[in-house]
Amino acid sequence: MKAIRPCYPEGKTKAFTLSYDDGTVEDRRLVPIFNKNKLKATFHINSGPILEGNGGRISKEEVKDLYAGHEISVHSVTHPFLDRCSRDVIAAEVLEDRRNLERLCGYTVRGMSYPMGTWNDDVLKALDALGIVYSRTTQATGSFSLPQNWLLWHPTAHHSHNILELADTFFARNYVLDLLYVWGHSFEFERPNCKATWSMIEEFCEKMSGHSEIWYATNIEIHDYITAQRRLIYSADLNLVTNPSALSVWILVDGQPTEIPGGATRSI
Repeated sequence: MKAIRPCYPEGKTKAFTLSYDDGTVEDRRLVPIFNKNKLKATFHINSGPILEGNGGRISKEEVKDLYAGHEISVHSVTHPFLDRCSRDVIAAEVLEDRRNLERLCGYTVRGMSYPMGTWNDDVLKALDALGIVYSRTTQATGSFSLPQNWLLWHPTAHHSHNILELADTFFARNYVLDLLYVWGHSFEFERPNCKATWSMIEEFCEKMSGHSEIWYATNIEIHDYITAQRRLIYSADLNLVTNPSALSVWILVDGQPTEIPGGATRSI
C-alpha cells in the first residue's frame, strides 16, 4: 500500500506563522523586520481606537499599506472581556470591527484573536454567524500541533518565552504538518522588564528565515489550506484522490510531493 501523508504546499513539511495584537505604533518598526526576512504575520486590530485617532495606535490611513502582504484580523472594536459581555454586545464588537477593518484593508476579514484572551460558549456560538472562521487564544501550548478547533487556536508560544530554543526544537523535528506559531504585542518590546526585546525578535526572525522546508503563511492561509486538505476524498484502493475545494493542496505519496489541483481528481 502507498504511504500517503499530508504536507504543506510544494511538499513542505513545516509551517511558521506570527500573530500580533492591537495595531499599536510599534508595528511600524516590527512589520519591516518581518518583510526583510520574508515572514508572514497576522495582525489582530481594534478598529475603534484607530478610527478615533487615539494616541499609540497606527492611523487609519496607513493600515492598508503597512500590513500589505500580511493579514488583518478582528480583535473587537473596543477590546473588552468578551466573556463578560451580553450576546448583543459580543455581536456588535466582532461584526463592527470586521466591517471597519474590511473598509480599511479592502478585502474580506475572516479571522480573529480574543481580546484579553477570554471567551465563553456565547462567544463561540456567535463567531460562526459573524463570518469568523478561526480565533487565536493566548493559551500557549509549547507544541507544534494544528488546532483541533479553529475557534480555539492555541499558539505555540508568546514571543517572550524561549522562542530561540523553540526554533531549534522545531528545526530538529522530522514530522509532517508541524506548525510553529508565535504571538505577542509589538509594544512589549518597549517595556524595560519584558524578556522580549527588539534585538531578540530580529535575531529570531533571521533564524526563521529562508528554510526550504518551511511554509511561511498567515493565519488565514493556514486555515484555508488545512481545511481544503482535510476535504480530500480518496478511493477505497487509494489510487484516486478528489479535491472538491477550489484551492490546490499537496500530499506526499511514498515521500514524493504531489499536487492535487482544486476541483480535480488525480491518480496517485
